[in-house]
Amino acid sequence: MKVSEFKNSLALVDVFSIQLPNGTLVPPHFHITEMGLLTKNYIDCGNTIREEKQVTFQVWFAGDEDHRLAPTKVFKIIEAANPLIGESDLEIEVEYQDAQTIGKYGIEFHNNRFVLTPKETTCLAQDHCGIPADKMKVKIGEWKPKETACCTPNSGCC
Repeated sequence: MKVSEFKNSLALVDVFSIQLPNGTLVPPHFHITEMGLLTKNYIDCGNTIREEKQVTFQVWFAGDEDHRLAPTKVFKIIEAANPLIGESDLEIEVEYQDAQTIGKYGIEFHNNRFVLTPKETTCLAQDHCGIPADKMKVKIGEWKPKETACCTPNSGCC
C-alpha cells in the first residue's frame, strides 16, 4: 500500500486498528513509535547496484491500556514525517515485534481494518544465479534434502 492509499483508507475509519497476518488484532493501545523514510542501497548477487525507498513505521504497545491512536492523530504523525517522506508516494512497510523478533510487513485495507501482510525474499538476479526456475520457488521450511543411494540417514555410509 502506498502512502496515498493509506491516507485515503485512514479517512474512512473512526477507529484505527491493525490485524496481524494470523487474524489476531494488535492490542488497541498500540503506538506508532517512529515513522520515516527508509533508503536501502545495495548490490545484488548479479552485481547490480540497487536502491529502494519506502515509508516505514513501527507499531509498539506497552502497559498503558487507556491509550488509543485515533485516525486524526495518525494523520498528524504523517504530517510531522512529511519533511522526511517528501511528496513521493512510496510503499509502506510496517515493523511489528512478535514473540521472537521484529517482523517487517506490508499493509492492506480490508473491512475497515488495516491488515499486515507477509513479505518474502527473492533473488533479484535470477538470470545470474544458475538456479533453475523450479528451484527458485522453494520457501523456507519447504526445502527437503534429496536422498541419495549412498548417504541417506541411517545408511551406514558415513
